[in-house]
Amino acid sequence: MKTGKYVVIEGHDGTGKSTQVSLIRQRLLQHDVESIEFHEPAGSPIADAIRNVIKDGNLERDATTNLFLFSAARHEIWKTQALPALELGKWVIASRNYYSSLAYQGYGEGLGLDIIENVTYQATDERYMNPDIAIILDLDNESERVKRINIRGELKNPDTFESKDDIFQVRVKEAYLDIAKKREKPIVSASQTIEKMTDEIWEYILPHM
Repeated sequence: MKTGKYVVIEGHDGTGKSTQVSLIRQRLLQHDVESIEFHEPAGSPIADAIRNVIKDGNLERDATTNLFLFSAARHEIWKTQALPALELGKWVIASRNYYSSLAYQGYGEGLGLDIIENVTYQATDERYMNPDIAIILDLDNESERVKRINIRGELKNPDTFESKDDIFQVRVKEAYLDIAKKREKPIVSASQTIEKMTDEIWEYILPHM
């Protein structure tokens, strides 16, 4: 049995990652490809509990603590959900991976990128660090991005990262563009329709079918 493919849809919050994960899974199913999905840092009971801590803006902490929290969630999801599925030949479609920590904890909060990569590797493995397919979603219009986030409804507690100032958000946006450039990952515009985004992402997936 062939191992499955690990696909990552990345990008700033509000760019439509979760929607695209769902739509790509639907297309895979049309080609008789089984898949699972998760949305870091959620995806298992322990990871979900950690996510509640991460998302709670009332809990002050530094970038290193954030990295350790995300890494614990990644370890749990990768070992208990993703790897077993891949070994069964299923595809794993993930919204976010450690590129998010590079963007938010690294470029955004100032933590060393080498530290992030080393800690992530210890928590996961080589396969996690190098997805078969990784695509970055980018939205030029900041007001539109904020609008999309607000449509979700108010959070019970202020969000840890979305409550940060505009300067932080610009750093994160530019971080994803830099990550895509340095790692030679394709960028898909989130300004176009949902359907066109899916079509464009699918073109990058087809060669791996």
